[in-house]
Amino acid sequence: MIDLKGKTALVTGAASGIGRATAETLAEAGAHVVGADLDETRLAEMVKAVEAAGGSAEGVAMDVTSWDAVNAVAAEVNGRHGRMDILVNVAGWDRIEPFMQNDEAFIEKIVSLNYLGQVRVAKAFLPPMIEAQQGMIVNVSSDAGRVGSMGETVYAGAKGGVIAFTKSLAREMARHGICVNCVCPGPTDTPLFAAQPDRMREALLRVIPFRRLGTPQDLANAILFFASPRASYVTGQVLSVSGGLTMSG
Repeated sequence: MIDLKGKTALVTGAASGIGRATAETLAEAGAHVVGADLDETRLAEMVKAVEAAGGSAEGVAMDVTSWDAVNAVAAEVNGRHGRMDILVNVAGWDRIEPFMQNDEAFIEKIVSLNYLGQVRVAKAFLPPMIEAQQGMIVNVSSDAGRVGSMGETVYAGAKGGVIAFTKSLAREMARHGICVNCVCPGPTDTPLFAAQPDRMREALLRVIPFRRLGTPQDLANAILFFASPRASYVTGQVLSVSGGLTMSG
């Protein structure tokens, strides 16, 4: 059993999907979870669910596309808790659309949210972790960033950036005792995926070796390992959680 008692974890995108499952899983392991999201209503539901299960959590409104917003939340949260022991970057968004139909606003939003959002959060929350010479960072990328994905070209580019960012940050943070790893979901049964066309869901189910979509809990389980002391000698690694869809030799 993984024991995170006495640890404080920030989870972005904690109001739904993979983020919520991660927040609940870390809390179940004993961590106090600070869930960050723009959806304050669903964030409050997550906190209530964690507390009903005997865990400890709080919610903070945070827009990862804004440097000012992220820096303000970091100052507030670190002021209350001193520092984060665990930092999990989950917040993200996409829409399936051919690249040549992407307008400039869409492209900017995809990159700002899916890539720069993680850069902003890491930059804001790292100083006290560096001072303490310890911590665990888990970035959520996507298998789209590893192998590409039709209709998700800019998203795949942003998520590929997350993978490179993770590896480079891991090299810089190793001297400070901070592990930085990355989890790449394959097709996962989240509200975001549910908005995609039925034909795409059916096509993916045919090619996933396990013949099912991933669940948010599948991803949360992988994140829990990387966030735990069991991964204390693991850094700069990328783990696909895709039911075998993206095996590589």
